[in-house]
This record gives sequence, C-alpha cells and structure tokens, in this order.
Amino acid sequence: MVEELTLDMYQSAGVGVAALLVGMWLTRKVPFLKRYCIPAPVSGGLLVSLLTLGLYLAGGVACRFDGTVKDICMMAFFTSVGFQSDIRVLRTGGRPLLVMLLLVTVLIMAQNFLSVGIAAGLGRDPLFGMAAGSIPMCGGHGTAGGFAPLLEELGLPAASSVTMAAATFGLVAGSLLGGPLAGALIRRRRLAEPGGEADAVSGIEASDASPESRKEYLHSDERSFRAYLYAACLILLAMALGSCLSRLLARTGITFPTYFGSLLVAVLLRNTLGRLPRWADRRDVGKITSLGDICLSLFLGMAMSSLRLWELSSMALPLCLILLAQVVFMAVFAVFVAFPLLGRDYEGAVYVAGLCGFGLGATPNAMANMSAVCFKYRYTVNPFIVVPLIGAMFVDIINTTVVTLFLNLIH
Repeated sequence: MVEELTLDMYQSAGVGVAALLVGMWLTRKVPFLKRYCIPAPVSGGLLVSLLTLGLYLAGGVACRFDGTVKDICMMAFFTSVGFQSDIRVLRTGGRPLLVMLLLVTVLIMAQNFLSVGIAAGLGRDPLFGMAAGSIPMCGGHGTAGGFAPLLEELGLPAASSVTMAAATFGLVAGSLLGGPLAGALIRRRRLAEPGGEADAVSGIEASDASPESRKEYLHSDERSFRAYLYAACLILLAMALGSCLSRLLARTGITFPTYFGSLLVAVLLRNTLGRLPRWADRRDVGKITSLGDICLSLFLGMAMSSLRLWELSSMALPLCLILLAQVVFMAVFAVFVAFPLLGRDYEGAVYVAGLCGFGLGATPNAMANMSAVCFKYRYTVNPFIVVPLIGAMFVDIINTTVVTLFLNLIH
C-alpha cells in the first residue's frame, strides 16, 4: 500500500530552493553538466526526484508537493518574456531574422504533427504526443512546466513527468547534434578552414571593442534598488491584468495556458506604453529579465523536484520512440530545409548549430553550439544577434500559439 507524504507550500518551495543550490554546486563540479549547458535547477531537481523515486520504491511513500509558489514563479517568468518582446526588432534583424522565424514556426508545427502522429500510431492519447512535441523540444523546461498543469487538466495525469523528462533529453540531444552537424556541413562544402584560438577570440572581442562598451557602469545601491522595485511592480501589474484577461479568454471556449494572459499584457505594455519617454525611463528590461531568470530558476527547481518518476514506467518505450524521431527529424530539417534557406554558406552552418540547440533544447544550448563552431573556425556576427533575439523574444510566443491551436484541435 502506497502512503502519501504531502508537503505544504513553504516546504515544497524549500525543497525546490535546496535543489537549485545543489544543482549550482553540481554544475561547478561536474564538467559534463557545464559542457552540455544543463541548467542548475534541472540537475539538482532531477537528483531530488530520483531520491523521491527511491523513497517510493523502497518505502512505498509517494511525495506530493504543493505547487502554489511554483506557479507564481512560472507566471512571473513568462510575464518577463513578454516584456522582452520589442516588435521594432523585426525591422532591424533583416532577412536572416525573418527566415529563422519562418523556420522556427514550421519546426514547431512539424514537431507536434510528428509526436501526435507517432502517439496515435502506438495507440496513445494525442495529449501524450503533445507532451513530447514542441512543448519540451522548442519550449524547454520553462514551457514544459507551464503547459504540464493544462495537460493534466485535459486528461494526461503524468504530464509533468513526461514533459520534464523530454525537455531534459532535448537539452543533451540539442547540444550533441548542433555542433557536429554544422561541422560536417562546413567540412563537406569546404566553407571554412579551422582557425586558431586567437582568431576566434579576436573576432569575438572585435564586436565589443569600443571604449564606451568597456567602461564600467557604476550606480548606487539606492538606484539599483529602485530599478528592481519598478521591475517587480511592472511584472506584478502585468500578472494582475493578465489574470483578468485570462478569465475573458476562458469564456471563448478556447483552451489557453494559464500564463498566456500575462504574457500578452506584458507584450502590449512593452510595445505601447514603452514608446512614452517618461514611462520608458522607469522600466529597465534588463532588470525585468533578471527577475524573470530568478523566477525561472526557482520554478524549475520546484518543478523538477516534484516529478513523480514512477509514473513514467508504462510510458518509457513510446516516449523514447517519439524523442528519437524528434532528433532524426531535427537533423533532416536542419540539413535539407534550414541550411539551403540560410544561404548554404559558413554563416548558414553556424545558424544550423543554433537552430539545433533551441530546436531541441534552449537558447543557451544554441549559443554554446554556435560558440563551439566559431571557436574551431572563425567568428561571425549575425547568428549571435539573431538567434538570441528569437530565443528570448519569439520562440515562447510562437510555441504557445501553435500548441494552443493543436490542443484545441485534438481535444
């Protein structure tokens, strides 16, 4: 007989924080985690979830965590993503930005068609396919945790475990695939010759060589406090307005993730009030991003710690088949679709490395992949401008929109 051990809101948050701190320590000590850009809350949280799995198998005790603080952190993170979405960037990114946006949109749709199709072929619920589609692949752990409650509400009890397991797999797979694939394209087409370390470093330094950019920015503690206070107030204000918008959206009969209203409000605030000089002076997107990153780390620590891994036992084989298919598809898509559209040149190969990174994992994986390629050959500027913009501003919005469409079509 299984005994339930229920942790309250504060205990659950404490376990998540402990997982985050342990993960930070592991990242410093284990080279593998740093090499493949595994986030600290993922490694620490996975360790905690393995401990709860051992407690379940050895003692018949199932831990159940309260998700209140976790959900607040999740909402705050996606709200911060909305504040980073400046529509004016579309005019400055040029053709590569538009091509990459098109590729990401097609990739997200294809990932969902693929996973839902395989799930249906194996006799599984289409929701199971969605849990291993673009939600964890292009979305990473943040989107996986954001959609998991909705998938559970729609009828997939183990959604959190499935999405987080798939997202963790994607992080490693995206790092393993991107660099080697781009390197193979470069060698086959002789797009560049391997360069020395000095060449790679000098290229990176050249993009930040002005005296102004090297000047240390000094500010008082009081100014910093006020900047973070304004950032926190803006996030909370957008969350409050977003909750009202979410209630209105629910009346349409269309299923939306809980954070969609806050995300949309933040985008509107950034691109309307953000044009007013007086208001713009009081908002610091950098501070909002920092607070969002803190909330994301806390959210992931709590989400990963609360995984009920024993629920994956009956889903292991179908999940592995879908994830393997996602990796194969990513490679084919990158070589035969993305690379030709991006110019079939050295810069296009670097873009391919980045696309594999956040197509299976997250933006840090994309940056690490591109850095590894450029370190071996030579630095190129545009991918390091376009890929972070897409990863920070557009991927979550496109993914949320496409996934919401799919969920409403299949359910």
